Amino acid sequence: MNKKDLVDAFAKKANVTKKDAESFVDAFVDVVSEALSKGEEVKLVGFGTFKVQKRAARKGVNPQTGKAIKIPEKMVPKFVPGKELKDMVK
Repeated sequence: MNKKDLVDAFAKKANVTKKDAESFVDAFVDVVSEALSKGEEVKLVGFGTFKVQKRAARKGVNPQTGKAIKIPEKMVPKFVPGKELKDMVK
């Protein structure tokens, strides 16, 4: 499912126009992105949690040259599904 499909499904489910549904989807993405950029978690009970996690530094290999390189640590977004979502997928 891509963004267009999500907007269409949301518009149908919420009985709103596609334009309104798209603005809701965009607002949701913006709010979650802003919260994650501040290091905050977004918890949706039953659905899951969006959070930021530190990925440790590690060694890697440049595939073109075969030389060892150091990959620095960085913060990455992560989604952890909730129990209800896991049960629905089973």
